[in-house]
Amino acid sequence: MKRVAFVFSSAPHGSAAGREGLDALLATSALTDDIGVFFVGDGVFQLLPEQRPGAVLARDYIATFKLLSLYDIDQCWLCADSARERGLDPATRGWWMSNAWRRMPCAPVCMNMM
Repeated sequence: MKRVAFVFSSAPHGSAAGREGLDALLATSALTDDIGVFFVGDGVFQLLPEQRPGAVLARDYIATFKLLSLYDIDQCWLCADSARERGLDPATRGWWMSNAWRRMPCAPVCMNMM
């Protein structure tokens, strides 16, 4: 199979896009090992820890992003500009699920989180 990329660009819990994207991502991981995941725009909010989706009667799928390495998905990128525009410092690991990701060298605009 060819290379596949998933782009998360919407905020979580406002629609089913993030949850359905994650489900599709995990299903695709059974078919190919060459997957890239990109968090841009409001999609950077998908990685915020300690979300409480139950307050808006939504399913808590965010924690599943921590498990991507178990599915051999190791090319995850965060757009640093998108994070900064939303008041998040991409260099500070405390705001994104730090225990699931490791940093690698990155491009000026994006950070590889794996």
